[in-house]
Amino acid sequence: MIKDSLKIIGIDEAGRGALCGDMYMAACRLYKKIDGLNDSKKLSPKKRKMLFEKIKQNSDYLIIAFSPEQIDTLGLSYLLGLGLECFKMHFKDDINNLLFDGNLSYQSQIQTMVKADMHISSVMAASILAKVSRDERMMALDGLYPEYKLSSHKGYGTKTHIDMIEKFGLSKIHRKTFTPKRLLQKSLF
Repeated sequence: MIKDSLKIIGIDEAGRGALCGDMYMAACRLYKKIDGLNDSKKLSPKKRKMLFEKIKQNSDYLIIAFSPEQIDTLGLSYLLGLGLECFKMHFKDDINNLLFDGNLSYQSQIQTMVKADMHISSVMAASILAKVSRDERMMALDGLYPEYKLSSHKGYGTKTHIDMIEKFGLSKIHRKTFTPKRLLQKSLF
């Protein structure tokens, strides 16, 4: 297992499996230890937002987003690899210390670790940066597409979201490659 250290540049993503909205990726090198870090999914929205601000003030970070159109056209694997290459360029003087949460490096030669977002501070920080950025974007989209109730599920495939797709069809922020086939067939007629 990799030992936690401020030398590690953590990488994580948010929104990979959502039915709509952008996928966000973040990389983060912390300048100092930040108390309260955890996997973003284990923190309340209020705590994530507070930590988001602390992380931004105490790190070198990069946040990128890929649109639903890019996801449908190029595919998630390609975009995850592209994101990792962007992080290699941003942290070009320290690429041996990059660590991506998961078990696939998408041919980037970046180190990976399953559940790194539960054990490595900089990956926890990247997880928070990606999640808060994506959630804020989904809240803004909720104002444009209130019928989908995005503020409650952030674009993931909940029963509420699927019910709204059945009722209103797909919007331009929905990923056609992620939509359940039964919903795609209904929207074609």
